[in-house]
Amino acid sequence: MIKYILRRTFYSVWVIFGVLLLTFSLFNVASGDPAAAVLGKNAKPADVEALRREIGSDLPLFYGEYCQTSAFTEVTEKSDTTLTLPRIIDTENVVAVITHADGGETVIEIADDASAVTIEATADDPVMSCRFFRKQSDPWNSQFFRTIKELVIIKSEFPYISFFNFGQTLMSREPVKDVLARGIGPSLSLMLPIFAGEIFFGIVLALLAVAFAGQTVDRLLLLAAVITMSMSYLVTIIFGQWFFGYYLNILPVWGYGGINNYILPVMIGIFSGIGNNLRFFRTVFVDELRKEYLRTAWAKGANGFRVYSRHLLRNAMVQIITKISAGLPFLFTGSLLLESFFGIPGLGFAGMQALYDSDIQLLKALVLLSALLFVVINLLTDIAYAWADKRIKLE
Repeated sequence: MIKYILRRTFYSVWVIFGVLLLTFSLFNVASGDPAAAVLGKNAKPADVEALRREIGSDLPLFYGEYCQTSAFTEVTEKSDTTLTLPRIIDTENVVAVITHADGGETVIEIADDASAVTIEATADDPVMSCRFFRKQSDPWNSQFFRTIKELVIIKSEFPYISFFNFGQTLMSREPVKDVLARGIGPSLSLMLPIFAGEIFFGIVLALLAVAFAGQTVDRLLLLAAVITMSMSYLVTIIFGQWFFGYYLNILPVWGYGGINNYILPVMIGIFSGIGNNLRFFRTVFVDELRKEYLRTAWAKGANGFRVYSRHLLRNAMVQIITKISAGLPFLFTGSLLLESFFGIPGLGFAGMQALYDSDIQLLKALVLLSALLFVVINLLTDIAYAWADKRIKLE
């Protein structure tokens, strides 16, 4: 088993690397300039430049000597007259990259004390664009390697290794680690009872449907399952808040701290997820009932409780573990809609707020946290398979 765990851990590293690469492509390549999005159109160039340096969005993507800078006014349109571009930000090691009409480029180093730069252009040799960059000493100092360091970094002093070094959130300027640590508790407080209720009631109702397979009880349970699965999660939340919070006025619809604040969101969460679990477990149990060992148990005179509890559930444990493992990561990351509509400050609420605020640092941390949880839980699930069914060998 040790060899299997080590091999799976090695494979998991490559899975995490793939998720890291995909996350990098989404947040660093396709998302645009996060500094401009956070600070707005009227932000001072110096503030935008400082934020870009802080989060590393001015660095080259993978490898390069030049970093983006707004030290001087850039030229973005064709010009056939000499231009004088004033300095906007005091930045050292600035170079100008001038693009000519024939596609060629000229690189000019600018003195650190220069208050302006003159770009010569004529009708025969017009300037198509002029961009400015800051020269760095280490070309490997790039956005991609910075993203890897944000996930894990090896240090020379104790504790020698550090995880989730995402710095500060872009809006509240709070350490991302503190936001994650503060949000895990409320998310678990909400999602644990929902998860346990979905599994418990799903199994109980599925056993009831199997016990009356093909009869009215079975049909009514399947109808109820289809109805709950067809209802929009958002509609269920809004109706639940209106009916229990405003019409009956018996449960609070906003807040965090007391047990009463959890009753309504937990009820809505269980109601929305129980239909899927009921249909899944019923299908699993019906398949098991057709097997020889259960027919043998009935033939030996075993009562229904013994057949269902000892034989049926035990041999369906692999499928039950599979269903449980699929929902475990969401215990930590929380429910986006439930936390947002009920004001529960968990990770789901933090993720929605980060999405509204374009807080790239916090969004990256939540995405990578979810990926790590899925990888770890998948490994634990495989180990649980071997525990539940001795016929399964981890090789």
